[in-house]
Amino acid sequence: MSRSERASDRKWKNRVMRIADLTPADFGSASALWDQAGLTRPWNPPELDLLRALAGETSTVLGLFDGKTLVGTVMVGHDGHRGWVYYLAVDDTHRGTGLGRRLMVAAEDWLRERGVVKLQLMVRSANAAVLSFYDRLGYEDADVQVRAKWLR
Repeated sequence: MSRSERASDRKWKNRVMRIADLTPADFGSASALWDQAGLTRPWNPPELDLLRALAGETSTVLGLFDGKTLVGTVMVGHDGHRGWVYYLAVDDTHRGTGLGRRLMVAAEDWLRERGVVKLQLMVRSANAAVLSFYDRLGYEDADVQVRAKWLR
């Protein structure tokens, strides 16, 4: 780790940040963050995903706030057995500071509190940097294929 990386770590570790469920008032900030992180797709309006997650009894979107500024998100939900994580995003200016790990721990804790025993997530195969991030957190390839069918 370089001197500047250590200085950056100290800068963020001493900040008081809080994790809380998002509210509709946070939708604009969350959507902008997801755009910045490259998580949105034209055919999938993020606001609808936010509404569905917050309306459900088995899902939420956790936000990481630096003061009043949203700097990270993770959508988490479950079917009673398997938990799923989507929309893990950290603002560009905060990447590499451990906030992504902090959000994943919060999502894992949220699922544990609800008795969920397994967490799964999907990463596009070409996204090597994100795959490496999850490798470092102890996630492994489950040797399964995810299939999808649009229900529109």
